Amino acid sequence: MTDHSYASGRLDLPFVGISTFGKRPYVADWDTLDADVAVLGAPFDGGTQWRAGARFGPRGVREASTLFSFGHAGAYDHEDDATYLPADVRIVDMGDADIVHTATEKSHENIETGVRAALRADALPVVIGGDHSINIPCIRAYNGPEYSGGAFHILQIDAHLDFVDERHGVRYGHGNPMRRAAEQSYVSGLTQVGIRNVSSTAREGYADARAMGSQIISVRQARKMGLEKLLDSVPAGVPVYITIDIDAFCPSIAPGTGTPSHGGFLYYEVLELLQGVAGRNPIIGLDLVEVAPDYDPTGSTSILAAQLLLNTIGFIFHARGQSPTLVP
Repeated sequence: MTDHSYASGRLDLPFVGISTFGKRPYVADWDTLDADVAVLGAPFDGGTQWRAGARFGPRGVREASTLFSFGHAGAYDHEDDATYLPADVRIVDMGDADIVHTATEKSHENIETGVRAALRADALPVVIGGDHSINIPCIRAYNGPEYSGGAFHILQIDAHLDFVDERHGVRYGHGNPMRRAAEQSYVSGLTQVGIRNVSSTAREGYADARAMGSQIISVRQARKMGLEKLLDSVPAGVPVYITIDIDAFCPSIAPGTGTPSHGGFLYYEVLELLQGVAGRNPIIGLDLVEVAPDYDPTGSTSILAAQLLLNTIGFIFHARGQSPTLVP
């Protein structure tokens, strides 16, 4: 019988207390991290090219995540007949990286410092943005002694390619992160899924992406391929870093973002992809970006982001406890 905490202690309902991620412990001293998962907020949106507001993403996602913090031991999924995130998966909240307004480089340095601290503690870094430029310092953090896992593949789930090299001197905005990632010698390739409609990346950027080892798959192409073929676009068994832009989803379910793009994914399409990748590949890091809560008064976008993160973390650690298999 699963040992629940309902019978003793505080009820601790979602609307009670401090809104850490999933109401997990807050660790202010990053030198003392001792956890399996370390959640870092990166509330920087100085890289946006249109609507700002993703600086409030970490706060919104944390508050939404309290919905999934009831006091039982793990989360049971009757379809999978599995209990995800049992008590022995230790998740902590690192708080936020310090953001210096108008200073992209310094803010990115501070985000990188946080990710390196998580890696140094052998914790899975889970970073909540912020705009997609925060992926740049996240990927940089893997270039150093804190990470020894070798080259890794990037799975990007996004409406936009984000492969601009430089425009008007800008190299570190939210249209640049995948280009900056592809330039790193320790990034072995990219799978970019959900790419559609008008993009900030011009035609030559798409050619550059393919030449630098990227597979580009639109929503319609992904649906025609089906899950198993889509999973095959990620090399089996290699370490994978996952970056999720909330605008990968259709704005009918995720309107709270700065650059919505119609024709996006629905929830289970992305969830099943993430579950499958977690079953086939070691996941070394995860970020979720571009949630801008003020554009969604219902809070649904933040709830979607929180639920997606918690489910993905659950899939990762469930898979670590069993032999890697393709999740159907």
